[in-house]
Amino acid sequence: MSSGRLFSQDERRWNRLSTTMAHFHEWFKREFNVVYELADGSFNRRGMSLSNYLQEAKSLCTHLNFHHSLEERHIFPVLAERMPEFSEQAEDGRHIRSHKAIHKGLDDLERLIKKWSDDPSSYSPTEMRACLDSFRDVLFKHLDEEVDDLKGENMKKYWSLEEVDRIPM
Repeated sequence: MSSGRLFSQDERRWNRLSTTMAHFHEWFKREFNVVYELADGSFNRRGMSLSNYLQEAKSLCTHLNFHHSLEERHIFPVLAERMPEFSEQAEDGRHIRSHKAIHKGLDDLERLIKKWSDDPSSYSPTEMRACLDSFRDVLFKHLDEEVDDLKGENMKKYWSLEEVDRIPM
């Protein structure tokens, strides 16, 4: 094998966490944007009932909560050993702080979904979009920052390649 090919394989290994996370994060952004776009009631034109639409929004909440729970329990503690941005105790623990802000938005969204599921006539596109707007920026910034922090160039500051290979994801 040529050294260029080995370098490429090594770079893929260095970037494995970032590449994997980017895949999930892009899906979350697309799903969020679909829920946001359809909030104006246009879900009806797509053949969805309000109940179907609210289930879409609920799925977004469930998937994001699950994703963050996995990160917080299994990935962040390992990364936090050397990377302060993933630590709850460190001053720069921005990923944990972001998760808290995102979870507040998700909790608010889940309350609205329950309210509208119980009383569909109270559905408000303005209220739905306001709720989504309340955590969109922190969510999208967090998703991008997390991917950037897991890129190989940053990981090389803290880990050996063999250690990166052992980080669960």
